[in-house]
Amino acid sequence: MSKTVEFYFDLGSPATYLAYTQLPTICTQADARLIYVPILLGGVFKATGNSSPATIPAKGRYMFQDLDRFARRYGVALRFNPHFPINTLLLMRAVTGMQLRHPERFQAFVDCLFEALWVQGLGLDDPSTVARLLSDNGFDPVEVLALTADEEVKAALKENTEKAVQRGVFGAPSMFVGNQLFFGQDRLDFVIEALR
Repeated sequence: MSKTVEFYFDLGSPATYLAYTQLPTICTQADARLIYVPILLGGVFKATGNSSPATIPAKGRYMFQDLDRFARRYGVALRFNPHFPINTLLLMRAVTGMQLRHPERFQAFVDCLFEALWVQGLGLDDPSTVARLLSDNGFDPVEVLALTADEEVKAALKENTEKAVQRGVFGAPSMFVGNQLFFGQDRLDFVIEALR
């Protein structure tokens, strides 16, 4: 597989969740490799002066209606998380830690967290909720918490975020095919075209 899609993602973005549900199939059909790059969206926003569309009430209302339309088109569940916006610092450190230390469990871990946020609507800024979720899905909460304090993990997430900004990323989801940047889950058709 010489073709790749680099997927810059943060769990706290519902648009990123929708892209996440579609990219594996897109890459399989194109015989391309999907590379997951965890970033901290808050760090990207700070570095670029961008902010969530949800900060503008009319745009935020429209965005969630539009995301719901796409979820129906894709045939996937999507529920507005009542705890949105979500501080994802510890979650994204955990994701980065799983990718570095336990790559064989990375996919299941990310699946579990995306499902909890954007299907179940759980408040993952509550440590007891996170601990229960992880235990119920076969992960050790103590081990995962330790990953979030690991200096190498912290540095890797920071580096991913800084490199993303250097490449022109200003939000999530962002996908690269070669050096072409595609922003937003509503641009997946262009990702498909680029892979051809």
